[in-house]
Amino acid sequence: MRYRGALTALVTPFRDGGVDIPALSELVRWQLDEGIDGLVACGCTGEAATLSADEHIEVVGAVMEAAAGKVPVIAGAGKNDTRATIDLSRRVAALGVDGILLITPYYNKPTPDGQFAHFMKAADAVDCDVILYNVPGRTGVNMTPETIARLSEHPRIVAVKDAAGAAERVSAIRELCGIDYLSGDDALAMAEVALGAVGVISVISNVAPSMMSSLMSLTASGDLSRAREIQDELYPLMRALFLESSPGPVKKALSMMGRIRDELRLPLVPMSDRHVPELLRAMEGAGLM
Repeated sequence: MRYRGALTALVTPFRDGGVDIPALSELVRWQLDEGIDGLVACGCTGEAATLSADEHIEVVGAVMEAAAGKVPVIAGAGKNDTRATIDLSRRVAALGVDGILLITPYYNKPTPDGQFAHFMKAADAVDCDVILYNVPGRTGVNMTPETIARLSEHPRIVAVKDAAGAAERVSAIRELCGIDYLSGDDALAMAEVALGAVGVISVISNVAPSMMSSLMSLTASGDLSRAREIQDELYPLMRALFLESSPGPVKKALSMMGRIRDELRLPLVPMSDRHVPELLRAMEGAGLM
């Protein structure tokens, strides 16, 4: 089991319109100091859709360099067409990442057979681990457990990040195959690990890496009483970080902690002032301010 516990879906810091590599590198070093279990660069939280191909490679390379082999690094490489996905996957795989995270193609809404063909072609094209990413709220399609089970037969497809918002999918997928299940929903991660998930690819761990890592390890070890205490502390913040489209709220939180600038790329904009008080209260309640 290579990818377990809490893996942070890293934000991509910007400064004056460009990628802020020094801030990103420092953020990675802090994550390591806080005991995070893994890092994911250039996913949805990393605003990958707004990065140029060269910026994408620059960000992944910077995360790899700062992580220095201390934890697994996964790089987002999914696009909404197969040829572009293969091209980007090969480029990031050449950097030596442990795995690539491939989102279900968005906008064109492929059928289950189309999804299967897409992911199989992409997995055939690289020599690193492949993690499927199911997030119907962003892509418009929901991968069925049966499709995930079919794909799990590929030797390089080792895990699925599932953000369908239904904890029962852990049981449904485990019934069909042995693929590692990574939660894609912070608020459901404890429940999903209790059901057999191996961890979470997390937004909240950008600001609370130590707490989220502890939550996952306590749940996995069966210490549900202590895990619930952390879940209760973090839950208001889990909710606050999705008051607006992510990563707006988590970038606001990181800027309040003095770690990055509160800067996004259009069409995303910084979190509106009317939600900041709730975010601040949640951060204070979790002991982060």
